[in-house]
Amino acid sequence: MSSLTDRYVAATLRAVPAQRRTEIATELHASIEDMIDGRTDAGQDRGSAERAVLTELGNPEQLAARYTDRRLQLIGPRYYLLWWRLLRTLLTFIPAIVGVVAGVVKATVEGDAGGAIGVGVSSALQTAVQIAFWVTLCFAVLERTNTPLNLPEWSVDQLPEAPEERQVTLVDSCASIVFLVLAIAFFPWQHFQPWVSGDGSRLPMIDPALWSFWLPLLLAVLVADIGLEVAKYRARRWTWPLVAAKAVLDLAFAVPLVWLLLTDRLLNPDLVQRFEWLREGGAQDVARVAVVLTAAVTVWGLIDSAVKARRQAA
Repeated sequence: MSSLTDRYVAATLRAVPAQRRTEIATELHASIEDMIDGRTDAGQDRGSAERAVLTELGNPEQLAARYTDRRLQLIGPRYYLLWWRLLRTLLTFIPAIVGVVAGVVKATVEGDAGGAIGVGVSSALQTAVQIAFWVTLCFAVLERTNTPLNLPEWSVDQLPEAPEERQVTLVDSCASIVFLVLAIAFFPWQHFQPWVSGDGSRLPMIDPALWSFWLPLLLAVLVADIGLEVAKYRARRWTWPLVAAKAVLDLAFAVPLVWLLLTDRLLNPDLVQRFEWLREGGAQDVARVAVVLTAAVTVWGLIDSAVKARRQAA
């Protein structure tokens, strides 16, 4: 467990620009140490002196604002931090939920899968704007009417633990999950919203017969990959058990896919027969390119994860 001073400095640095963190950390550590020494020289024990100094410095987010000349005055300084914390929390998940629900309703109830993405994105944006407006309005009214919220005073006991160095970032995890969700959505999309040829017949790209076993298997592996991404983010870094799990899942997806490609079982036979370039060798060319890409992505993913796990263990 880190000292109160380390936790206080870490909490302060989270709210300052990255390029100034080293400078501010050095200055803040020195200032706190000098203030503690002044109290201990007067006869106070070091633990009590440290708590008193940090309490005197106040909320680390407000101190960070003073270091960076950042004004907390969008709605006034009294409730600014509470407003920002609540707004950030609500915008994290509510617009996404509304967008997904609106898109699913558009695709299923109204039967317009093509317009589902647009409806989902527009609904999420509208929801975000509404949340930002009404939350800000409420806090502006509270600020100007001097309505007390009876919030507890800040104390050093509220300081979070100093964060550990994270190898797996939230952005990387979210990007991977979004890609996996799109990959999962592609399989039913190409089946229920297939290509339409000149005579009006509907032709899925993937052989519909594979829904009896192979496509559900591939979908199950992709869902398990999402679970792996969540586990990796919670672990903060690559570990050898996670590398092993990734190897199993990658092979469980790549091996069946490569086998289906090499045996000409992946593409819909009716689709191949409909297009001359596919009948005359195009299907084999597509399969060969897909096999090479699948193998390259699988091998690269395994090497990359193993290297990161080894570096972390070193």
